Amino acid sequence: MRLVQLTLWLILMLPQSVFANSQYNLPVGVTDISENVYNLHMIIFLICCVIGVIVFGVMFWSIYHHRKSKGATAAQFHESTKIEILWTAIPFVILIVMAIPATKTLIAMEDTTKADLTIKITGSQWKWHYQYLEHDIEFYSVLSTPREQINNSEDKSDTYLLDVDKPLVLPKDKKVRFLMTSDDVIHSWWVPEFAVKKDANPGFINEAWTRVNEVGVYRGQCAELCGKDHGFMPVVVEVKEVADFDAWLVESKQQKVAAAAEEAASANIAMSKEELMTLGEQVYMTHCAACHQPNGAGLPGVFPALKNSPIALGDINAHIDIVVNGKPATAMQGYAKMLNLKELASVVTYERNAWENNTGDLVQPSDIQQANGEAK
Repeated sequence: MRLVQLTLWLILMLPQSVFANSQYNLPVGVTDISENVYNLHMIIFLICCVIGVIVFGVMFWSIYHHRKSKGATAAQFHESTKIEILWTAIPFVILIVMAIPATKTLIAMEDTTKADLTIKITGSQWKWHYQYLEHDIEFYSVLSTPREQINNSEDKSDTYLLDVDKPLVLPKDKKVRFLMTSDDVIHSWWVPEFAVKKDANPGFINEAWTRVNEVGVYRGQCAELCGKDHGFMPVVVEVKEVADFDAWLVESKQQKVAAAAEEAASANIAMSKEELMTLGEQVYMTHCAACHQPNGAGLPGVFPALKNSPIALGDINAHIDIVVNGKPATAMQGYAKMLNLKELASVVTYERNAWENNTGDLVQPSDIQQANGEAK
């Protein structure tokens, strides 16, 4: 028994770096919870290793020392009360020893009280929508990996499929509460270094939290199979010092005011066809190509084609309506909150004139504004 205790003590006293630096192990992470999860994982893993060594050691020792060639004969006993008590009591004690730290960690992971900041995270195919509830700031975070890398026409970067146009920004050393939901199917917001992985379910709100101890950029992914472009839905979080975060909040609010003013002014701008087509192609490749394909052919039986389609060649107001407001009970979501007037006008124009559609229709920002009934 003393040998077992000594072996377990020696293993547990090994420095974390012996195990944490392995690419096959969990990351220690940058939060207290992630460190607790790592330590819990290592303790239970090492306990299991010790149990395995003892069980297999006794088994092999028994096989060797009680082999037939030595004249050993099997003991003739059964229904030993002592043995039955032992093989019931020992696992029970081991499970209790494991359950105590595990329960403490799980309770801490679910404690979202006394948060300094609350952020609503909404998953949709295939992007994340972030809302800072105390600060009236919201934006979409969309994959920004160049299409050329995805199509293998350019070398892939070290952060291939892990870059976004707008990362989630958090303050260091502040408790941040997450409220997670979904617009369509089940998604899962996961950042390994935070030890946060929580499902975003349509019609429900799940809670999680984090307090990050180190400034930096941390990457994750949607961890729930959510459709065709599940692998194109990264999570990027930028953690700043508190002063830098406060400055980012001020800058974001200023940008929001400036964007609103620009939106109002853009309603009176008449864009040329070249401007509309150039911007429209950029918007289409970022937001629409995943479903409808870069060539507008769509995916038969899944996503409709836009090339030679009734939508792109038919009533222009119906086309604007489906782009702006989406189509209920389908994967087609509305882009009114995601794109500005110029982007909406441009992408509709592009869809009506690309891939030999050639309707000649030009949609201006004022047309989008009129369709909305008010300026965005």
